[in-house]
Amino acid sequence: MSQHTNLLLPSFETDQDEDVERKTDTQTVNGGGNAWRFKGNRAAKEAASVSIKSVLSRLFNNCRKDVKKTILPLGHGDPSVYPCFKTSVDAEDAVAESLRSGAANSYAPGVGILPARRAVANYLNRDLPHKLKPDDIFMTVGCCQGIETMIHVLSCPKSNILLPSLIYPLYYSHAIYSQVEFRKYDLLPDQDWEIDLQGIEAIADDNTIAMVIVNPHNPCGNVYKYHHLKKVAEMARKLGIMVISDEVYKHTIYGENQFVPMGIFASIVPVVTLGSISKGWLVPGWRIGWMAMNDPNNVFKTTGVLESITDLLTISPDPSTILQSALPNILEKTKKEFFEKKNLTFKQNVDMMFDALKEIPCLVCPKKPESCTYLVTKLDLSLLEDITDDVDFCMKLAREENLVLLPGEALGKKNWVRISIGVERSMLEDAFLRLKRFFARHVKSQTT
Repeated sequence: MSQHTNLLLPSFETDQDEDVERKTDTQTVNGGGNAWRFKGNRAAKEAASVSIKSVLSRLFNNCRKDVKKTILPLGHGDPSVYPCFKTSVDAEDAVAESLRSGAANSYAPGVGILPARRAVANYLNRDLPHKLKPDDIFMTVGCCQGIETMIHVLSCPKSNILLPSLIYPLYYSHAIYSQVEFRKYDLLPDQDWEIDLQGIEAIADDNTIAMVIVNPHNPCGNVYKYHHLKKVAEMARKLGIMVISDEVYKHTIYGENQFVPMGIFASIVPVVTLGSISKGWLVPGWRIGWMAMNDPNNVFKTTGVLESITDLLTISPDPSTILQSALPNILEKTKKEFFEKKNLTFKQNVDMMFDALKEIPCLVCPKKPESCTYLVTKLDLSLLEDITDDVDFCMKLAREENLVLLPGEALGKKNWVRISIGVERSMLEDAFLRLKRFFARHVKSQTT
């Protein structure tokens, strides 16, 4: 389990001592009669409760030492901890050069250093008709800060944003914390997980400010086609809202559909592109990302969005100057063979697990993924006894088999289950056998 030490672990595998009972003082100050005047912010607790880390923590703590099986952490989305998923040597060399140069030891501007912003603009411009300038780019601490920034910038009384029904839950957390209402729109699994555009029009109102799309989609693994994205742009223009396009998995595609950036349609609707090197380069711990303002009509400027982003980043943590300085070489010098090799491994894992799950009928994968690092499956409760929902399924699976999968409720859709395929193949083979045993124990007798 040494390769998992950076991941969440159950309490029995940590180095912490047994809890020591402490005297709790809830009322007095230094023995006096006054009550303490401070307390924690419950908004943070509510926001954190829907995070993946919170859900996984509960699942890991349900694993048991007496099961006598290694823990299989297939709920995470971090392939970088496994030997078969290492980053590019070109990226490592770029960081080492930046570190040793001595030129990246200083503070950086809140919006990011110019060489990094220029490099990101040039990198994105390869696929865009409306060319970006360095001033259109804001550097962020991974894509996560981009999510946080956009939700905070757009928050205002009664506002709401539209999120897909399956999505990385950090969007929910920041919406909760910023007191922005989020409304879920459906994805259509029988139509290649396309966005339900009629449903979007039905749930939007005068207080809707933005819609978020994820392309390639985490966790569904689909890649949206040009004609569908154009319809999304036209719908957003009709509603008068911006599109926030999360494109962190653009370099993790192993199917037939080609990636189409949403920024292509910026002449129709203003688009904020969120990106990072975390997934494509297998370095989520490096924490370097960006926001790109695709807006040839200067809507973001006239509405004050650009100014608000700049102001917020001025009072926010900056991504490492060392990583910003290394970014131009990372983006320009990483060889295509690195991406091809990485994506081939993902494809092989997907093919194996997709076929294996056909022997476990309670987990139905509606379509083989063509991108990202997951299989998302529909949980058929009608085949199971003593399993009430996806959370119960995953909690009992963790307790009985020391196998951790992510319940769909954590991603916004109940009675689905996400399986990470960004692990060693041997782990997937072991996980399949454990799932098969678990299903055999819980299958309804009349279906055997």
